[in-house]
Amino acid sequence: MIRTTLRFSAALAAAAVLAACGHLGIGTTNVADIKANPRAFEGKEVVIKGTVRDVTKLPMVDLKSYVVADATGDITVTTKSNPPATGEKLVVRGEVSSAAIVGGHSFGVHVAERDRSNSF
Repeated sequence: MIRTTLRFSAALAAAAVLAACGHLGIGTTNVADIKANPRAFEGKEVVIKGTVRDVTKLPMVDLKSYVVADATGDITVTTKSNPPATGEKLVVRGEVSSAAIVGGHSFGVHVAERDRSNSF
């Protein structure tokens, strides 16, 4: 019984650590890696970490996006939530998507935000 409880506690602790990793920026993907090979990341979930640059809100079409820049480059992030402020440091989890893929080339690569954290 004690052995089962210890295994359960260890598994629970490991799950908590892994969940926290994304919010802390551990295991993040460099923007340059996504942009260098967008086809490999298409439809996959990534965690990026960086500083918010440009923020765009177009209320007529309910489009909200912002640009996240890390040391390797920048990428647009689309969101359904209110966008963050320019200059804010974030960890963003989302799915890589492209507006179009033509002849094997990706256009309009972006990350569709699932969640974000200020735990930089």
